[in-house]
Formats: sequence, structure tokens, C-alpha cells
Amino acid sequence: MKKVRAEFRKNRLSKTRKTDVTREFHQETLDEDQTVRAERISGKGSMTRQRTIQLDQDSDGLIAVAGDARPGLVIRVHGLNTFVEDDATGKIYVCAVRRLLKTLSTDQRHVVVAGDRVFFRPAPSLGTTSEESAGTAGLPEGIIERVEPRTGCLSRTSWRRQHVIVSNVDQLLIVTSLAEPTIKWNLIDRMIIMAEKAQIRPVICVNKIDLGDPAEIVPDLGVYTRMGYEVLMVSAETGQGVERLRQRVQKKGLRSVVAGQSGVGKSSLLNAIEEGLALKTSHVSEMNQKGRHTTTAAELIRLSSGGYVVDTPGIRSFDLWDVIPTEVCGFYRDIAPFISLCKFQDCTHTHEAGCAVRDAVADGLIELRRYETMCQIRDSRNLPEDWE
Repeated sequence: MKKVRAEFRKNRLSKTRKTDVTREFHQETLDEDQTVRAERISGKGSMTRQRTIQLDQDSDGLIAVAGDARPGLVIRVHGLNTFVEDDATGKIYVCAVRRLLKTLSTDQRHVVVAGDRVFFRPAPSLGTTSEESAGTAGLPEGIIERVEPRTGCLSRTSWRRQHVIVSNVDQLLIVTSLAEPTIKWNLIDRMIIMAEKAQIRPVICVNKIDLGDPAEIVPDLGVYTRMGYEVLMVSAETGQGVERLRQRVQKKGLRSVVAGQSGVGKSSLLNAIEEGLALKTSHVSEMNQKGRHTTTAAELIRLSSGGYVVDTPGIRSFDLWDVIPTEVCGFYRDIAPFISLCKFQDCTHTHEAGCAVRDAVADGLIELRRYETMCQIRDSRNLPEDWE
């Protein structure tokens, strides 16, 4: 065992300084004999938010694992309940997260997400109320003791914190639709940037090609294929292209995540490629052409091939996480080769003389739409936007 100091959030501590003295004085309720005559002005307050914890000598985890803890895989997180699949037995446990994990000082919104590898300890009872355990009757309970280090995380910014949508995946299926709703190119580019940063392979999947003429978007999609991205044209309604999508997803050991706007048909495609899923689906609103949220939480689905896929709720906003404005250009495969050719090292590619990127746009080497999207994402990097 080794000991380390870890940062924790300030948790359930009273205010160090009383702030309602004036109010009590005017209300004639102030007891002068009980007022504080002196005040400590040292760094003690910040020190109390650090604790010494023990780690396994050969582990990168945050907390030592109890002797009876078992390895498992997080299937779904719903409120305070985390559904974990036991690696040894395949049984599903409804787990709570250990409070020590919840109070760690991190930038993440959620401690545990779908796809996480965890160690959990089975427990006979957690003392939950009937309301908290609704829908989990008959499932054994447990406590998550440790979350293993993550790889392949699809993240976005939410309320200035990291919102990890899913972890430990190899492939991102960016699902969009030809119509109802229409394609949001900006959203696709944002997802590709986060996939490149997380070293996840992005695959663009255009659904509902039966609702229009796919030839209209072939020039735009050709830009992505020339950069090496795979593009699939499918229709969950007619079955066109579904077999190719099935071959891309159903590979042994492959971990995929399906993401996109609401209403593009993510759950419908999963129902088409894997028999017996029967995921809930709904129609697009005729009034505003927006989809309804039928998938409420990211859920890991085991495939008959041996891999798994994660179905996620519809994404309305996708603000980049941990990407500064100057990094955005580097994630565009068609723009990145021209960056080093600019006259100025800190070129913004908007107005400078000798800008190789702007010259490439003028010469037709870079598509104008891609250049404008790059500038928009870079300039609005710190502003969350709604893409529906």
C-alpha cells in the first residue's frame, strides 16, 4: 500500500464566517456575549479539503479495493442507481457509489458512466426507500468501491464541467438523417473533433435515405471520405445499407457508441442490426421537425457477436471539452496541412497576409463550408450552442 494526498470538494461544512450579524443587530436578536472575538486567517480551510488515502502499490485506481470486491462493467446509470454487470457471473447488480468517490474534487459531472470498469462490493441491503428502488425489484445490491482508469471517452462541456457521455469505446457512430430532421454539419464536425481528441474512430452514418435523394449530399459527404472517414448510407425503414452497418458494428471485442440528434433513428438502427432488442422509438414532430427523447440514459447493449454498443440520448448541444480555440484547426484533417505554411505562427486564418489556409480556400483546396465551420467553432469555443 502507498499513501497519497487527494483533493476533495468542500462537503457539508458550515460557513467559516458568520454573515448575518447586521441583520440580527437590526432585529435586536444579537447576543453580544456569543459573538466571535477572533478569527483564524490561515490556510487551514483548504487543508481540510484534502485527505490521505491508500492505494494499491501496482494500481492507478483512487481507492484500495476491499477483499470481497468484484470487477464489473457499468451497463447504465439511472439517477442514484448504477447497474453493474458482474464479470464472473454476468449477474446485474444495482449499485450505489461510495461517498468517498462522490466527493473527490474533479471536473467531471458524474463519477460513474456507462462503459466504466469498476470494482464493486455486493451488499445485502443499502437501506433504500421503495421510491428509490422502484424498477429494481429482485436485483441484488452493491456499492462501487473504485472506478478503473478510462480510455476512449466521448465528452462534452456542460455547465463548465466535463460531461462524459460514455467511456472505454473504440468507435463512434455519428448518426444523422437525410431528412426529418435535416443534417447538422456543424454538429458532425464537433463530434469528429472530440473523437479525434479521444482517439476514437468516427464513422458517419446517414439514416433515412428513403425520404429524399441521397445524391444531393454526396458532394458534402465526399469531403469526409477523401479525408479517410468512413461514410455509411442506410435506411432503417427499408433495410438499405443495414447489412454493411451490421458488419461495421458486430465485430468481436469492438466497443461502439451511437450518438446524434434526437429523431435521426439511432434506436431504430440498433433494432435493425440486432434482433430482439426492441428499443423504444418515436416519430419526429411534424410541427418543428425535432425528435423526441425516447432514450433517456446511455445504455450498454451486448451484441451476439461478442462486442457491445452504447445507445445514447439525443444530443441537442455539443460544446467541446478541453479544446482551446487554437487547437481547433489542427483537428481538421483537410486544413491542418496548411497551418504550418502560414507566414505568421499565430495566424488566425481570418485576415492575415500570407495565410496559407485562406489561399487554399481561394484555390478550392479547402471547401468553403468546412473553413466557415472551423471559424465558427473556434470563435464560439467558450459559448454553448443549441443545434436543434
